[in-house]
Amino acid sequence: MADFIYLMHEAEPADPAVWEAYINGLNEKGVLRGGSAIGKGVCLRKDGAAPPISHHIVGYLRIEVADMAAAQALLASNPVYEAGGVIEVRELPRAIGPAQD
Repeated sequence: MADFIYLMHEAEPADPAVWEAYINGLNEKGVLRGGSAIGKGVCLRKDGAAPPISHHIVGYLRIEVADMAAAQALLASNPVYEAGGVIEVRELPRAIGPAQD
């Protein structure tokens, strides 16, 4: 299994019941690992000017599925996607580190 994140770009607000149905569907499939709307923030850089914040990214969902094809298949009925909005689907590679006991 692999972790993926949906980065949802700004879109028309959907009916809360539509979101609830979509989230419940992901939960029933056992793939949802978290998510949230994204509020105000800043971009920071230790040295020099940082780029402007990406205001168009307004929320995310994290899922765990077999592969990219499975992640894309779960976009059906996503309120942002169904309204014609943009969703970036990104894999979250597992960190390589010391072995766990």
